[in-house]
Amino acid sequence: MGKLCEAPYNKTVDWAKWYIFWADERVVAKNHSDSNYKLAKDGILSKVPIVPSHVHSINDSVSAEEAADEYMFVIRQLVKTRMVSVSDISDCPKFDLILLGMGPDGHIASLFPNHAVLDETEEWVTFITDSPKPPPERITFTLPVINSASNVAIVVTGESKAEAVHLAIDNVEPNCPSLPARLVQPTKGKLVWFLDKPAASKLDNLQFSE
Repeated sequence: MGKLCEAPYNKTVDWAKWYIFWADERVVAKNHSDSNYKLAKDGILSKVPIVPSHVHSINDSVSAEEAADEYMFVIRQLVKTRMVSVSDISDCPKFDLILLGMGPDGHIASLFPNHAVLDETEEWVTFITDSPKPPPERITFTLPVINSASNVAIVVTGESKAEAVHLAIDNVEPNCPSLPARLVQPTKGKLVWFLDKPAASKLDNLQFSE
């Protein structure tokens, strides 16, 4: 993503067409070191000419539940005006690209293993107040929204995540724990994993291309 801030992309990309959302966010102040908004702003958004009104971040001055409700309302309004597309097989928004990371436990967005929010099918955005890793309060897209995207990219680096990558990608035993990352299965879209060699080190039938 950082390359987009450099030539030629910073001049050739039509930034006016970009609309930015967060698949999950920590409910902290936007200038807090834990804020995904701050990470994105410092890393790319402040360095390219994206239209400020096209950047949709959460309200950081309310509770996690209120922030999730408000965020879902914003997305619903954009769906109504067709600024955000709608899936043709559900009422979910259909984002062009959802970019995710994955934790060593196999979590994606703020969907953690064995958490009740994995079963959420009605809401587009939900919240948690008991995240296994700090900070505890977060909002997150639900699986139906993630799986309605046209493209989902999961980016994973580091040996500490190699076992989770193996469990998420390879055909494993039926009684293997179902990691959230394994549940990312776009209904009519594409899923692409981007892995470095340490993260991919436990995959079956591994081949590298330089």
